[in-house]
Amino acid sequence: MSKAWWKSSVIYQIYPRSFADSNGDGIGDLNGITAHLDYLKELGVDVIWLSPIYKSPNDDNGYDISDYQDIMTEFGTMEDFDRMLSEMHKRGIKLVMDLVVNHSSDEHRWFLESKKSKDNPYRDYYIWKDPKDGKEPNNWGGCFGGSAWQFDEETGMYYLHCFSKKQPDLNWENPTVRDEVFNMMTWWCEKGVDGFRMDVINMISKVPGYPDGEIRDGLHGDMSPYVCNGPRVHEYLQEMNQRVLSKFDLITVGETPGVTTDEAKQYANLDGSELNMVFQFEHMGTVESKFGKWTTKKPEMKKVRAVMNKWQTELEGKAWNSLYWDNHDQPRAVSRFGDDSPMYREVSAKMIATCLHMMKGSPYIYQGEEIGMTNAYFKTIDDYRDIEAINAYKEYTESGLMTEEEMLNCLKMISRDNARTPMQWDESANAGFTTGTPWISVNKNYMQINAKAALEDKDSVFYYYQKLIQLRHQYEVIVEGVFHGLLEDNDDIYAYERTLGDEKLVVACNFTNKEVPCDLFEGKEGEELITNYKNHVAGALQPYETRVILYK
Repeated sequence: MSKAWWKSSVIYQIYPRSFADSNGDGIGDLNGITAHLDYLKELGVDVIWLSPIYKSPNDDNGYDISDYQDIMTEFGTMEDFDRMLSEMHKRGIKLVMDLVVNHSSDEHRWFLESKKSKDNPYRDYYIWKDPKDGKEPNNWGGCFGGSAWQFDEETGMYYLHCFSKKQPDLNWENPTVRDEVFNMMTWWCEKGVDGFRMDVINMISKVPGYPDGEIRDGLHGDMSPYVCNGPRVHEYLQEMNQRVLSKFDLITVGETPGVTTDEAKQYANLDGSELNMVFQFEHMGTVESKFGKWTTKKPEMKKVRAVMNKWQTELEGKAWNSLYWDNHDQPRAVSRFGDDSPMYREVSAKMIATCLHMMKGSPYIYQGEEIGMTNAYFKTIDDYRDIEAINAYKEYTESGLMTEEEMLNCLKMISRDNARTPMQWDESANAGFTTGTPWISVNKNYMQINAKAALEDKDSVFYYYQKLIQLRHQYEVIVEGVFHGLLEDNDDIYAYERTLGDEKLVVACNFTNKEVPCDLFEGKEGEELITNYKNHVAGALQPYETRVILYK
């Protein structure tokens, strides 16, 4: 694989609504981001991935776009965007835009035209079907609850929406739709953006015939086999690559739910004909629940390890990995995979960071992860803002499948709003996020956990992340080394090695709150690159301890 700049890059995701508010309206904005670029420069990240900032009615916090070439009023203006991009580039930081083209908003002018009549020129921009036996065309359930179909009284037909009913799916079978998308992407590239994170991009091709899905949650049919990795998806992405991506020096990552390692090798193949890498979700779905994602169980390290090791080994020499523990759609990493108790939060946050950042692939840091922010643990449904959480709570409690208490406990563990509480900048009111009333409550632990405190403590999680980023930039073995799993029958320790030439990097992570035996490093001379404990116990790892040793 060629030495592309993005291979040694570390990407930082910003959720603009929750990052920094510059004008006191309680909503993060572009000028707030610009004001904190020096903080990200100090952290050392190479790329910022910005969640959607386009014009939107905000049914799904910006993932329902009504104008792809304008800025959401709450976030600022195109002039604010241009200034932000210029300031990023001055600091050597590149910008990745979120590309949401599986669906648009139902308030996009294309859809407003499409629904007017069956013979409207924009009708075929979306997926319309006649009723079947007086009901929906099939039994598919949408990702945010309810049916995936919405009836339109005006024309007597249903339109497909894999997500909210205000997010109608675009019809990629229509070449004019593809022209519109590719022209829009080119416009942003010419403005100077450096890449795209592509929202649910493996859902743009649907299986013809739209067959019923298997009912797994007791309510609706599973549409996944018919909307993910569809028959023409690679054709569409290769066309996108030929017409747009190959013409610019970009970093591209596709969000691909349900993708397998074999499919990932096609999306992120080394010939560069589609994307640089994909986001897979297999390590996020290791907890089994009869209610899909809704559970109070924590993932078992050995199951997560098995998945992550598989992706490391099976993509070796064939495709490039993306590495992440959390993002805007996942709960906080330290609460999910580590231990967010006051005793172990920092040491376990450092441990899980090491485990991820020493792997092969491009690491992603989600805002606040670098200071060890935790789940919010909201106490009532009124605290939640996420459409997925609110709809699921209503659906599961009203159907009797769960009590209100049971569903709230699931939301505390797994809701997306855990990642969407405001960035905790300091100990002032609202954690320094806003002078107004924040759009979603600030986590109550902001007095103890905030960026100001982290910057004042040289042993903080922040400086540990800074060191991890520096190591990736410094050591080629971290970027290019071949991955080999170690101790794969151990229930407590996640260990692996990376080899490049005569160099060997050995990583060991204790995922428990107890001291466990570990003799991986005993009797060997090597350079300790990083550790989260000052004092080692010979032949053991202390609670949540991690060690990285380089042997030559």
